[in-house]
Amino acid sequence: MRDFICDKIKKIKPSGIRRLFDIANEIPDVISLGVGEPDFDTPWHIREEGIYSLNKGRTFYTSNAGLPELREEIAHYMRRKYGISYDPKHEIVLTVGGSEAIDIALRAVLNPGDEVVFPQPCFVSYEPCILLSDGVPVPISLSAETEFRLTPEQLEAAVTPKTKALLISFPNNPTGAVMEREDLEKLVPIIIKNDLLVISDEIYSELSYKAPHVSIASLPGMRERTVVINGFSKSYAMTGWRLGYACAPAQIMEYMVKIHQFGIMSAPTMSQYAAVSALRNGDRDIDMMAASYNQRRRYLMEAFREMQLPCFEPYGAFYVFPDISEFGMGSEEFCTELLKSENVAVVPGNAFGDCGDKHVRISYAYSIEELKEAMTRIARFIGKLRMKTKENSLY
Repeated sequence: MRDFICDKIKKIKPSGIRRLFDIANEIPDVISLGVGEPDFDTPWHIREEGIYSLNKGRTFYTSNAGLPELREEIAHYMRRKYGISYDPKHEIVLTVGGSEAIDIALRAVLNPGDEVVFPQPCFVSYEPCILLSDGVPVPISLSAETEFRLTPEQLEAAVTPKTKALLISFPNNPTGAVMEREDLEKLVPIIIKNDLLVISDEIYSELSYKAPHVSIASLPGMRERTVVINGFSKSYAMTGWRLGYACAPAQIMEYMVKIHQFGIMSAPTMSQYAAVSALRNGDRDIDMMAASYNQRRRYLMEAFREMQLPCFEPYGAFYVFPDISEFGMGSEEFCTELLKSENVAVVPGNAFGDCGDKHVRISYAYSIEELKEAMTRIARFIGKLRMKTKENSLY
């Protein structure tokens, strides 16, 4: 029998997150700080709206782009939050999570061989999605020295005549880095000069602890060359509802909807009704969850200071990305040994790009009690490593 599998798919590596967590799932008493999923329940008024839609028999397809009233609410949200106007009829699509929105944006614009530049460390799906769209991924390595922010010099150096798009994600998964207005403004002249499209994944936009999030689409000259990706998973604790959205100029959105139409048909109907309630009545839920995450973030930063483990201070999302380079081991080895020694599962930094290999990602979307116990165990593990290093240096 011949090999039926597509060569392109074979070349794509599996997610670097899963291997360790498959092992962790087999071990009792593991504290797992790996999954980027809120530990809050979806707020009741949102769940109630989803239940009500089922009770009313609203169980059929919506239009391909999504419920008109939800698109209206998204347009209103984008205006009041970021000062950007979108036509809900022609410039907004509801998708199955933010990941689908990224996928259809890339597939709508890339021809074979087009290059997409993107900062790393980054969400694990970006590079595979670019490859699946026949694009050429061009990662730009960021570091803690520049607070994991993309600089204009780095962008300028990465762009070639084949570059069609820049894919950015701030607040960032896994580093928690943010790009403030002045950081984004420095990128705009390079983006316009090179006639680039920006795909801006802003799924963590509501989790920005230092200053309100700024969307690059709100800057002069950028709305017409930006696709904004967002969703309900992180802001409203709705990961399992699988609902995201994209906002883009009509001439791009037309083709994104075409791909969505043939691949998905429409996003889940009850999720869309629930999301209407989220946007209309969910601001206080966001504020409550963000305040709790911020408290946990500050606790972790203090814990790392006490351990004397270097960690860039994140101001967004719900991840920390401490530096483990003093131990002289790669991130996978560190995570494997931590799991074996102390039953704590965290994610190797190299899962988010090779430049992340001297870091590990820790999600703080877990209770403060779990975080405290995990920090106790991590401190003990680090103490053992340092003691071992000291002993070896005596011989």
